[in-house]
This record gives sequence, structure tokens and C-alpha cells, in this order.
Amino acid sequence: MPLSKQRALAKEMGLRDGKEKGPVIAVDGPAASGKGSIARALAKSLDLPHMDTGLLYRAVALNLWRWGGDPSSEFEALRACDGLGSVADDPELRSEAVSKIASMISAYPAVRSALLKRQQDFAAQDRGAVLDGRDIGTVIAPKADVKLFVTASPEVRARRRLSELGSRGMHAHYEDVLADIHARDARDSGRGVAPLRPAADALLLDTSELSLDQSIAEALRMVEEHLAHARQ
Repeated sequence: MPLSKQRALAKEMGLRDGKEKGPVIAVDGPAASGKGSIARALAKSLDLPHMDTGLLYRAVALNLWRWGGDPSSEFEALRACDGLGSVADDPELRSEAVSKIASMISAYPAVRSALLKRQQDFAAQDRGAVLDGRDIGTVIAPKADVKLFVTASPEVRARRRLSELGSRGMHAHYEDVLADIHARDARDSGRGVAPLRPAADALLLDTSELSLDQSIAEALRMVEEHLAHARQ
């Protein structure tokens, strides 16, 4: 569907009607499943603000890394939550070192608690929002209008991550990337606070056999269909 028609549909649904709160769309899923690209595309198509909540944890990780903090210390990770400022502009946020630290510190209850309100406030704005992460539909916005859980096989996600690293001039071996994917999945799904899991009422989207464009198109179809049905 052309972007102009998508926005027209959003307007027809009343998504940008100032008298009615816009929808909150939660997009969850494991690393390299495509959830971030899908969430950005949904936000653009439906003219909604977007938050990549993973960037918050990466920003904390970057703070911790730059002042030589210990990622194995929950206390030091909590201190790194102070003074985050803007979290979208620093290229170091996407580095593998920061990514690995972020995966470690995101398991700390104190860190998750410190970042909770910032995410919930974003979801609560009147115009609506799209948020992507690991616990949006289960913890951050459990009453979201649409909950989408995006997944793909570990092998497919490892190949995607390898391609992403290569595009940034970073050399890696498939076996190492796959092992890291499995390790992250285990940390995310096994942590005691806000584990990675689909909400009971989440729409499931497996992107293993889909291109990025196909994944976005299917996600948009699912979200629009769900919103339209809810307004009947």
C-alpha cells in the first residue's frame, strides 16, 4: 500500500484526531528478528512517534564503558543510568562492545526499574506511539492497542547479524555470531525480571522466510487489520 494511502487510512481510523488518543503499538522480539526495522516502518506509515527502547540500555552501557565501570556490578550499571541525554546520535551505540554490555546490564532489576518510567511516559503520550524492545507488551505497555511479537530462527538471525556487521566493515565468523545469538536469547528469556516472551494476546510474526520489505508489509497488514477490527 502506498505511503499516502497508509496515512489516509490512519486518518480515517482517527489515529491523529486530536480528540482521541492515538494507538500504542508494542513490538517485541529477540535480537536480529527485524523488530526494529518493522517498528520504524510502522511509526512512519501511521505517523506515530517511535522509541527503540534498546537504545536506552545501549546508552547506559556506553556510559558504563566510557568511565570504565564494571558490567558485572549492578550498582555501577545503575549509576550509569544517570545523565543519558539523547540516546540516538552516538555511533558507538551500535558497536558490538556496547551491544554485549547492554545485553548483560539489561538483566539487572535496578537498571530496568530506573528506565521504566521513561519508556512508560513515551507510551502514554496522547498522539500514541510505537515502541520496540523485549518487554513492551508484557511490562512497559501491557494495555497496548496492538502487540506484535517478531521472531525468526537463530540461524536466520545470525546470518542477518553477520551481514549487518559486514556492512559496517566488521569481520566476524558465522559460528561466533550464532553462539552470541543463542547466548543473548538465553539471557533475555531466562532473566528473573521482564523476561523475553510474547504477551498472551500478541500477534506473532515469523520473518524467517520473509525479506525485510515483506516483513514490513505483513506487519502493517496485521496492525491495520487489528486496529480496524477494534474500532468496529
